[in-house]
Amino acid sequence: MNKKLFTLCGFLIVAMAGCTKLHEQVIDEVLGSSSASPQNALAAAYGQMDNGTFVNHAQTFALQEYSTNEAILPTRGSDWGDGGIYRAIHEFTWDGTNSMITNTWNSLNLGITESLTAINSVAQSNDPNKAQLLAESKALLDLYTFHALDLFGQAPYRDPSNPNAPVQVRKAATAIDSLITDVESLIPNLANIGQNNTGNGRFTKQAAYALLADMYLNRAVFKDRYNTTGFNFTEAAVDGNGTDMDKVITYTSNIIGSGQFKLESNFFHNFDIQNANGTELIFVITQYVNTLTSSSNNFAYMPMERNQKPTPANRGTNASCITPEFYHTWDNNQNDPRFQRHYQYPDGTWFMNDGTDVSVPVTTVVVAGVTLPWFHYNRGLQVGQQYGPTLSGTTDYQHTPDGRIKVNMLYCEKAPTQPMNFTPDLNFDDPTQGVFTQQEINRGVRPFKFEFDPTGLNSRSNSAIPMYRLGGMYCMRAEAYLRKGLTAQALADVNALRTSRTREALYGNAPGVALTSIDLPTLYNETGFEMYWEQYRRKASIRFGTFEAAGTTKPVSQPFRRIYPIPQSTMDASKLFTQNQGY
Repeated sequence: MNKKLFTLCGFLIVAMAGCTKLHEQVIDEVLGSSSASPQNALAAAYGQMDNGTFVNHAQTFALQEYSTNEAILPTRGSDWGDGGIYRAIHEFTWDGTNSMITNTWNSLNLGITESLTAINSVAQSNDPNKAQLLAESKALLDLYTFHALDLFGQAPYRDPSNPNAPVQVRKAATAIDSLITDVESLIPNLANIGQNNTGNGRFTKQAAYALLADMYLNRAVFKDRYNTTGFNFTEAAVDGNGTDMDKVITYTSNIIGSGQFKLESNFFHNFDIQNANGTELIFVITQYVNTLTSSSNNFAYMPMERNQKPTPANRGTNASCITPEFYHTWDNNQNDPRFQRHYQYPDGTWFMNDGTDVSVPVTTVVVAGVTLPWFHYNRGLQVGQQYGPTLSGTTDYQHTPDGRIKVNMLYCEKAPTQPMNFTPDLNFDDPTQGVFTQQEINRGVRPFKFEFDPTGLNSRSNSAIPMYRLGGMYCMRAEAYLRKGLTAQALADVNALRTSRTREALYGNAPGVALTSIDLPTLYNETGFEMYWEQYRRKASIRFGTFEAAGTTKPVSQPFRRIYPIPQSTMDASKLFTQNQGY
């Protein structure tokens, strides 16, 4: 058994049946191992963020998005059945055997393990940057633990400074305060972003401020997960200075007022290929196609239809889409610059995607060592009949007589007589199950928020995945202001987002329209406009009280569904954990 699998099994994040007979003492042999060099150990802790955890649609993304009124991955004819694992998350029928729940638990716990290993390794080193590296290692431990507590209510831990320390199980209601205290204590030893060889791919003071704002915003939920009468957002902060919402305002203001970040006028620049130097990006998962590290194109690949081909070597997979409920929150707001943006080619041609396009110029990209024509799809929410190139043979597009890429009306690949018409309404034959027939696979508005990177074929990407960005800080601060009754300040933050974003030159670079009033339902919609497809929705919907509501294929649910079960494989292998309420 290789070391990585041994660690997985020993840490009770069991993914294979052969691991289930291991006893708890195996954890003690691997948890917090010091076998790696400090730099390599820290790199491994960072690398686990990119190793599927936060970049694969079937891990934290699935649990944070497919469980909400924003996103759904239905069965489409012969595709995406997979034993119902995707539908179960949206239909709220999941249990501890769902592989996405198990894999997410495994990945977060491996991140905890890698972070503990890094802490141990750095602590025993003589590295000249020891204090900073140790602070980063501890911050990553807190980050992985925060996400485990958010999704599962519990997380394992062992003191890395004591080889004989017992394994503990942290519980969200009590551990959230210790996480906050720990991250606050790390700030003096963390670098400012851009200093001491750091950037937005490293955990800096600014990343700590963002994480602390996130933890304080959700602290009331962590402390009273099953509350049915309303969360206490005015509880005194951990250090006794102000309330939870005061701390959210303080930490987001540290970032907003620092002058180090700037809202992008083109909202979609935040999610471009090669976006790593984006002006909004506070803390990201840095991805590269041509390195040994993992990366993922999932967030762009999953919504795109199979006959949408950015190059002749690429395609989408016709899977996830947004729900009618989320789409209709944009009613009367479809001129918002975050709703959709047309692509303009270097010669001035706009891709309209409305049936008026005849051709676009050839731009090229190197894919797997071969230069191929590159078609650029529009960004944002794609609705209605879709247009684009079709193949001529297997290695090129159809071209017009003057050599340009011909634009055609598109049909679904696996239902070739079905026009590729992305409908807002899903209209399942059985409203309780997200199952389409082969002739219905066109349905669902598709979010093309992230740019498709063709250089990694369909699977890899050079796009940095934002964990925290400036737009999210404005959303958090606006919510904190509003929960404190500071309506004018909340409105100002929401309007800063709205009016800083501008439309493309095709529409005169028009800015978004400011609101004249704000309340909690309006703010909930506004956070959706800003943060859709960024693993933000589940936490927000729990805070705003919408998570239990019935929706597309979803019945009214109970509060125990606010967290997921500990995987059955873990419960079978270990007596450390207590199964969560309701499972």
